[in-house]
Amino acid sequence: MEQPGTLSYSQSLNIKTWAEEDRPREKLLLKGKAALSDAELIAILIGSGTPKLTAVDVSKLILAAVGNDLNELAKLTVNDLKKHKGIGEAKAIAIVSALELGRRRKETATAAKTRITCSTDIYNYIKPQLLDLPHEEFWVILLNRANIVMKKESISIGGVAGTVADPKIIFKKALEQLASSIILVHNHPSGNIKPSGADIALTKKMKEAGQFLDLPILDHIIFTDDDYYSFADEGIL
Repeated sequence: MEQPGTLSYSQSLNIKTWAEEDRPREKLLLKGKAALSDAELIAILIGSGTPKLTAVDVSKLILAAVGNDLNELAKLTVNDLKKHKGIGEAKAIAIVSALELGRRRKETATAAKTRITCSTDIYNYIKPQLLDLPHEEFWVILLNRANIVMKKESISIGGVAGTVADPKIIFKKALEQLASSIILVHNHPSGNIKPSGADIALTKKMKEAGQFLDLPILDHIIFTDDDYYSFADEGIL
């Protein structure tokens, strides 16, 4: 029998019974956002847990399932998150939305005039668009004569194994923007940076067409989350 004034097991798991400085929302107000752990920040997003798990407990389990790696968490879909106990559609959407806002913040930070001087510049510039994608996408980066980015354009979205890039569409977009040069980029979700035969053939075709139109292809980057392959660095362009 419980003694008067003691907390039951279920009550002790309720965030409302914690010391005020230990509740995620109150902790943020008292100590600032930097004082919160990843699990506590996610707990604020989902708001509540289960009858036996606090929101923080649920968040810790979600993080543990991805090795406590926020980059891996960002790859999860709404359906992936719904597999966790205590996470319904609304909570899953809240997590996905918050992570997407973080990705867009990084993109906005690089939206100022960007000058491309090397393959690493290309990789870092396009990373917000291609990081964590489970499918292939093909993008072009259009530059002016000073090698400053004028625009980046999505050309096509494919499946896990590949996507199609139509040279006519690529050059049409470049001519419409009065670009001086073009950079090609596509990702390999598998993590393999080695170019396929189709990648090499497309690059050669684009290079020849670019020379004819006075729109040189400066590089073709194969993007993966951890590394990249540059046709220019490898002497193929």
